[in-house]
Order: sequence, then structure tokens, then C-alpha cells
Amino acid sequence: MDSTIIYDFDKNSNLKDWVVVDDVVMGGESSGNYKLNADGFGVFDGSISLAHNGGFSLLRYKFQKLMVKDYSKISIQLKGDGKKYQFRIKSNSADSYSYIVPFQTSGEWQNIEVLLKNMYPSFRGKKLNQPNFSEDHMEEVVFFIGNKKNEVFKLLLDKIELK
Repeated sequence: MDSTIIYDFDKNSNLKDWVVVDDVVMGGESSGNYKLNADGFGVFDGSISLAHNGGFSLLRYKFQKLMVKDYSKISIQLKGDGKKYQFRIKSNSADSYSYIVPFQTSGEWQNIEVLLKNMYPSFRGKKLNQPNFSEDHMEEVVFFIGNKKNEVFKLLLDKIELK
């Protein structure tokens, strides 16, 4: 198989299945937003606040079970702001933990290549003592920022695909 598109943003993208979750769910004051810009890119931006034990924002996309056993990596075309983010996946959206990999943005358009086997299980910032991702399917992707500091952020998303 060549590749399978998980999501390809364009001017007609329907964003209803994309959801922002901020630390306000636990009393924090961070604020993330999500929209489509005039060029058809997804824009995840906002501000992170450490007030009231906060410090994160995430953008989640849940979808029908997607078979991944014939693929080894996820390729993400994006433009960040020079900050560090995490890309997360779940094999089952009901799982409490995610498989994660951190990535650094450059301020320019980048193609982030994430090897599925390198994604490690984590729950609330703690690495779990279980194997890295080896499932045959996934149902969710997440972009997460939480660098333990007050900061503004902006991430432009173009395409997410399995390769």
C-alpha cells in the first residue's frame, strides 16, 4: 500500500469532528481555538496558562476504526511556531492512555514522520510500563501542547497520512 489519508485539510473541510480540550476541564485557564484559515489549513492556536495547576491544550480528531497494520509510520505536513508539541494516537478512543511522540516545530513547513513502533504509551504525562504501539488499528489522533510554561502557540495543519 502506498498511503492512506487520515485527514487532508482544504477550504471545504468540515471541522465538526475536531474538538479542542483545554486544562479548564481541571480548573486551569489555558485557551485553545481551532478553525480553518483562508488557505484551507487547519489552525490550532491559543495560549497556555500555568494558573490553577493548568498548562495544556489539545486538538482531538476521532474517526471510524482505521486499519494500520500494513503501515509503519504517520506523515504529518504542518507549520509550527518553533515550539515543542506531542502527536498522540489511540487504538481505541475509549482507552484512558494514548501512544505519544514529541516533535519540535521549526517555524517553517515541515513533514513530521512518526514511526508507529516508536510511539510509547502514556497517561497524564507518565510513561506506562507496557509495549510501544503495535495495534492493528487506530481511532483517534491528537495534537497536544503542554511545555510547563505560559506561552502562546500556533500550529497549521495540512495533511495527516499513513505510509
